[in-house]
Amino acid sequence: MPDADPAPENRLSDETSPYLLQHKDNPVHWRPWSPAALAEAQAADKPILLSVGYAACHWCHVMTHESFENPEIAALMNADFVNIKVDREERPDIDAIYQQALAMLGGHGGWPLTMFLTPEGEPFWGGTYFPARALYGRPGFPDVLAAVAKTYRAAPDRVRHNTQALAEGYAKLSAPRGGSADAVDPALADACAVKTLDAVDWTHGGLGGAPKFPQPSILTHLWAAHRRGADPRCGDAVLLTLRRMAEGGIFDHLGGGFARYATDAEWLVPHFEKMLYDNAQLLPLLAIAHAATGEALFRRRAEETAHWMISDMQTDEGGFASARDADSEGEEGAYYVWTEAEIDRLLPPETAALFKAVYDVKPSGNWEGKTILNRLALNRPLSDAEEDRLAAARGVLLAARADREAPLKDDKVLADWNGLAVRGLVRAGRLLDRADWIDAAARAFAFVAERMVDAARGPDRLLHSYRAGRARHDGTLDDYVQMALAALALFEVREEPDDLARAEAWAETIHRRFQDARPAGEGGGAYFFTADDADGLITRTKTAADNATPAGNGEAVQLFAALHALTGDSRWAERADAIVARFAGELAHNFLPFSSLIEGAVQRADGLQIVLVGAADDPRTQALRAAVDAAPLAHRVLRRIDPGAALPAAHPAAGKGLLETPDGPAPAAYLCRGPVCAAPTGDPADLSRRLAGL
Repeated sequence: MPDADPAPENRLSDETSPYLLQHKDNPVHWRPWSPAALAEAQAADKPILLSVGYAACHWCHVMTHESFENPEIAALMNADFVNIKVDREERPDIDAIYQQALAMLGGHGGWPLTMFLTPEGEPFWGGTYFPARALYGRPGFPDVLAAVAKTYRAAPDRVRHNTQALAEGYAKLSAPRGGSADAVDPALADACAVKTLDAVDWTHGGLGGAPKFPQPSILTHLWAAHRRGADPRCGDAVLLTLRRMAEGGIFDHLGGGFARYATDAEWLVPHFEKMLYDNAQLLPLLAIAHAATGEALFRRRAEETAHWMISDMQTDEGGFASARDADSEGEEGAYYVWTEAEIDRLLPPETAALFKAVYDVKPSGNWEGKTILNRLALNRPLSDAEEDRLAAARGVLLAARADREAPLKDDKVLADWNGLAVRGLVRAGRLLDRADWIDAAARAFAFVAERMVDAARGPDRLLHSYRAGRARHDGTLDDYVQMALAALALFEVREEPDDLARAEAWAETIHRRFQDARPAGEGGGAYFFTADDADGLITRTKTAADNATPAGNGEAVQLFAALHALTGDSRWAERADAIVARFAGELAHNFLPFSSLIEGAVQRADGLQIVLVGAADDPRTQALRAAVDAAPLAHRVLRRIDPGAALPAAHPAAGKGLLETPDGPAPAAYLCRGPVCAAPTGDPADLSRRLAGL
């Protein structure tokens, strides 16, 4: 057996991540990821046990209680491994590398991620959750530790074989199948959307069966195809999914906000953790659905979701916190579920009877003897009076719930997730005329832009995570893309040149620091997830596949397309096309994960540009703008200019101005696609009709 640990201590107490701090008192001698931890492994010739999770992760808690708090198991870990604990939200770059390794080893990814590495950080074996003893068809964790330690010491050739094979796999992953950017056009985008309908659950909404995730990038793709006139079922699939989610147990009917996913196909039983990124992306979809249908359900859920984001998740400093845990009082979902007796005790009999009928409250419950509140079985419209009574009842239950032990709030602020939140609040705020949401978004944007900057590297270098007064860790591709898109969302509202300038500066940093500059024939092109001056990583990952959040490369296409439309600078168009070309060949093999890339390519080739010419304080200009804001479009670029102001020379509306009317010059709206603009209109009703056809 190797020598005892030269530094027998747990070194997580100085970290800022709530997840790492959850483990600071474990008997495991955890280290945060750092060059020092790798150097320690190399000096001791010990393999690394890398454990990756996050604060709101239920199975992470289970493995902690079973194994990491167990002194006997901890002793095995300390004797044979250098143990490194990583928060996947704080270090998505590390998580991405080793999730890819597990996939190449034939495993299913997820958290907790448990990977075994050489002292240099090269993976050679791994898994996810391991029980403390053999269970669920999984080996016991002590047996895993013993087998891996023995293999590392006695079979170095096997370890070397795996590390070499995985290194070759990383090289292939960084060289995706290329093609022609022109091939990813609206026709292909719509064909992909129609093919996606084969996977739709037409009873319950969503894609596939259990477990079922919201997948907002795919929903946005389907909605965009619907607006382009593809199969009308594309729109039906989105509205069905949003309705069922909005009425299901995945939605918190008392406090607002959606859980990360449902464990069943009906959206009844959530995995109770609530993440900022899901709600940030679902919020504008709900607002769009309301604008398209007028259904009060969508507006209510949008308002409740935005309320949860702002009241519960926005920190005093302005940024948005990351998540709420699934567990409290040692149980998953304990904070959120009810018994019939509790309902009867808290509500008057007549109100209780109505509430129980609407929210599926039964003596036996609907989940493990208790009730997850939901309205999935509601089969009749409710009157306004009934809805008012139910709202009052929910207020009573919410107040009672406040006396329970609340799930942990992971209050670290992440730049990319805040960018998503800013965009979601701005878009929904405009659709539903909620200036307070836009104000909250502006506060969050200012916090990240001012407090999460790496001043030592320059004013345009972002940091990824902030907590307890400390901004840390190099910004990723997603951080820059999402914050740049957030800047553009605010630019449309505030019309402040600084917002556009910030977006351009961050976009330039993307190209300067993240570009894969290798020749296209060697897999080059598009952008790595990490910058060229990031250190301590064995590889730089590159993908355009969406996950729970949209892929940075896919969203970069949308960013560059918007910058080209706003500035006329051809470099942005060229960079957008280069990303699409780098991944175009992947679509023939599996288009489903590439929704953001596909929609970005459509925006680049045929995106809708709306130009309003008129003074900002002119009521006629404001009426035109209100018509644009109310249109349920998936994508568009809006620009207002003063009379006489110039657009970029390459813009299709360049040189166009006010309308000439019998009453004199009047504000005008121009709708443009590609190089062509339709005849202008100054009539808000006419503009609304035109937008309804797009």
